[in-house]
Amino acid sequence: MDQDALKKAAAEAALAFVEDGMMVGVGTGSTVNHFIAALAARRFDLAGTVSSSEASAARLRAAGIPVLELNATDGCDVYVDGADEVTGALAMIKGGGGALTREKIVAQASRRFVCIADASKLVERLGKFPLPVEVIPMARSLVGRALVGLGGRPVLREGVVTDNGNLILDVHGLDIADPAGLESEINQLPGVVTNGIFARRPADVLLLAAPGGVRRLDRP
Repeated sequence: MDQDALKKAAAEAALAFVEDGMMVGVGTGSTVNHFIAALAARRFDLAGTVSSSEASAARLRAAGIPVLELNATDGCDVYVDGADEVTGALAMIKGGGGALTREKIVAQASRRFVCIADASKLVERLGKFPLPVEVIPMARSLVGRALVGLGGRPVLREGVVTDNGNLILDVHGLDIADPAGLESEINQLPGVVTNGIFARRPADVLLLAAPGGVRRLDRP
């Protein structure tokens, strides 16, 4: 079973958390693209969706699924998104696709967060995957120096501008023993919009696909 098939299995398992009448938050990335396809095939009678990126919004609209602005809702009943790394406590690194700020906003606005991933994404400790940090352009060097001071090696993601008009620094070499603490510390740096640690608002449910099937882990 190849990795794409595992992503598809995890995505389709998330349909069990979707019901008619729901407002559904939809994340960004290759695993989520499978979820959008599965959502379109099932033809739920949804109140609407809220997307974490312009790319996912375009896919949803192309599939005939209504997309609303978050400000026009009272939040989402469920948010489905992937992860670049996830621990057994359901803290994550996200943002490999560049949508971390909107992903974090939609996650915070959702009553349940379902993470969909293949088994390779499960780790004991976060940090092997470079941590994305979205920064306001004028603060790129200022924030970069501060991240070096925290023990990281920030690298500008070349040629990438986020949907919010900002830049991304990918921070290599971090060993993240306290995800929630580091998330807060980096977010306090002037010029940082947000970073890709999702620990203060982790997932509630992880659907982890392996060759033997999809395993469900609930947040401790």
